[in-house]
Amino acid sequence: MHAVDQLIRQRLHSDVALVSQVAEYIVASGGKRLRPMIVLLSARTLGYTGEHHRELAAVIEFIHTATLLHDDVVDESALRRGRDTANALFGNAASVLVGDFLYSRAFQMMVGCGSMRVMETLADATNIIAEGEVLQLMNIGNVDLDEAGYVRVIQYKTAKLFEAAARLGAILTGADAATEDRLARYGMHLGTAFQIIDDVLDYSGKQDEIGKSLGDDLAEGKATLPLIHAMRHGSPEHADAVRQALTQADRSLLPQVLAAVHATGALDYARDIALREAGLARALLADLPGNDDRRALETLAELAVARNS
Repeated sequence: MHAVDQLIRQRLHSDVALVSQVAEYIVASGGKRLRPMIVLLSARTLGYTGEHHRELAAVIEFIHTATLLHDDVVDESALRRGRDTANALFGNAASVLVGDFLYSRAFQMMVGCGSMRVMETLADATNIIAEGEVLQLMNIGNVDLDEAGYVRVIQYKTAKLFEAAARLGAILTGADAATEDRLARYGMHLGTAFQIIDDVLDYSGKQDEIGKSLGDDLAEGKATLPLIHAMRHGSPEHADAVRQALTQADRSLLPQVLAAVHATGALDYARDIALREAGLARALLADLPGNDDRRALETLAELAVARNS
C-alpha cells in the first residue's frame, strides 16, 4: 500500500497547478483505501508476483476519487472525512473538471497494462457506476423505493467498483473463469455490505468518527435501507414522519426520523442484511489458496460491517 500511495502521487502530477492541488487534496484527505487493497490482496492470493497489481490499485483509487468529487458536487456536500469537501474549498467547476482528469488519467494508466480484459472490466465498471449515480438521482425523495430498488442502486453505485477490484486480481494471474467469477462476487457482496453500513452510520454514528454530518442522506432525500424498513414496518405516525422528511429533504425532522428508525428496529435489520452479505463474501473465498492474503480478504469482509466510520 505504501508503494501504491507513492504511485498515486506520482501519477497525480499535472502541469496545470490547480489539477494537482485539488487532486492531491482529495487523495490525501484520508480514506480507507479498501478498493486498491482488494486489488493487491486478490492478486497475491492467487500467487501474482508482477507489478501491474500496484498500477491497477492506483487506477481503482483514481476512479473512486473521481466519483467522490462528482458526488459531492451533485449532493452539495460540505464535509467529507471530517474535512471541507473539494467543492466547498475550490468550487464546483474545479471539482467536476479535476474529477474528469482523474477518470482520464485512470484510463491512461490501465492502457499501460496491455490487457484488453482489464480495460473491458474497468470501462464496464465506470459506465455502471455512472448509471448508479443517475438511478440515485432519479430516486431522490422517492418514498416508494423498495429494498430491491435500493440494492440495485448501491450495487451499481458502490459495489461495482469493489467487484471490479477483486476481478482484476484474478485477471492479472490468468485465473480460470470460475475463480474470476468467485472473486468478483466476493467484491460485489463486500461492497454491498460496506454501503449498507455507511447508510446505517448516517443514523447511528458520531459526526467526528464518520467524518460527515448526521442526517446527510435525509437532507439529500435519499431513501436508504433503514428508512425503507421504517416506512414499511413502522406505525402510521412513524411512516408518515419518514415520508415527510424524505419528500421535503428536511434535516430538521431528523429527531422524528430517528424515533421511527429506532422504534422499528431498522438499524439492527439493516446491520443483519450487511452481515449476511459479508458472510456470503467470505464463503466465496473458501476454495482459494489458504494463505495470509486470503485471510486478509476475509478480515476485510468482517471489518466492512464492524466499523464506526
